[in-house]
Amino acid sequence: MSELARFVIAGITAFVVCLMLGPTIIKILHRMKFGQSVRDDGPQSHLKKAGTPTMGGVLIILALLIGTLAPGHITPKVIWVLFLTLGFGLIGFADDLIIIVAKRSMGLTARQKFFAQIVVASIATTFLLTNHAQTAQRIPFTNLMLEFPVLNLVNLKVPFADILGNILFFIFSVFIMVGFSNAVNLTDGLDGLAAGTTAVAAIIMGVFALLQGHNDLTVFAIAVAGACLGFVWFNGPPAQVFMGDTGSLALGGALAGIAMYSQLSFFLLIVGGVFVAETLSVMIQVASFKLTGKRVFRMAPLHHHFELGGLAESKVMLRLWMIGIILGGLGILGYIFR
Repeated sequence: MSELARFVIAGITAFVVCLMLGPTIIKILHRMKFGQSVRDDGPQSHLKKAGTPTMGGVLIILALLIGTLAPGHITPKVIWVLFLTLGFGLIGFADDLIIIVAKRSMGLTARQKFFAQIVVASIATTFLLTNHAQTAQRIPFTNLMLEFPVLNLVNLKVPFADILGNILFFIFSVFIMVGFSNAVNLTDGLDGLAAGTTAVAAIIMGVFALLQGHNDLTVFAIAVAGACLGFVWFNGPPAQVFMGDTGSLALGGALAGIAMYSQLSFFLLIVGGVFVAETLSVMIQVASFKLTGKRVFRMAPLHHHFELGGLAESKVMLRLWMIGIILGGLGILGYIFR
């Protein structure tokens, strides 16, 4: 089977699985009364979404898993990135389940969720180090690689450099994995937003993985994109189902896994710029309020700021999709012009 055929099979299979299983899973979620709890302090227009089935991330995970397995030839790299995706997805599942059972808008405490994410990311990073994966990260628009330890960039001789390098890479890798998982989670606030922007980012990162010689990761990335597009069929405004933390944490982990193994974590910050902006808006909002008592944005994350500014939810979603596509193009330029 040609590599192109594998890519096509992965994407189409994930997409079709989503379309076929979607109605059944939505009915099951309805029957189990797994409805979304909406924040009281959120946009008032979102209150009508209360009761819409959540935990639809289960559908995304099933679709991307089947899509990844469909072409065959499962490699250790694919198993590793699936571990990262499923591990974060399981944390999100626990969070969603607590929200539903307790009938409140908050599930796991921030500390519990953060600790669990660090554990999963630490295991994944340990795999990278013990399997001698390349740790140096490419810097966009240059021929430079960020090496670990970073002191290598200035040719300093440091005792125990290998050990220091592994420690620095470990911290960096865990930060990217946990940070991006949470970034996609913060972006999941409008119908179709997180799934659509993830699909765009996954396709671009899949192309990069192919150029880096990781064809198996490209299969996985295309399966992620296919699953996300299939999910948008049901999640587009007005949403019939939400992905919940089950989906958003898993998708963030999937993108981070592709990027770290392909040595392209800095490119992910460009390609996934929408997720980065959403996260920065929350950090700026919290810091500003604590330091000055004033808010920079009408509401954070950023998509709520635009909503409260008078833009329709669907318009905010589509515009952020377009920005995601433009940022994907910028990432491609950063790879080509070096």
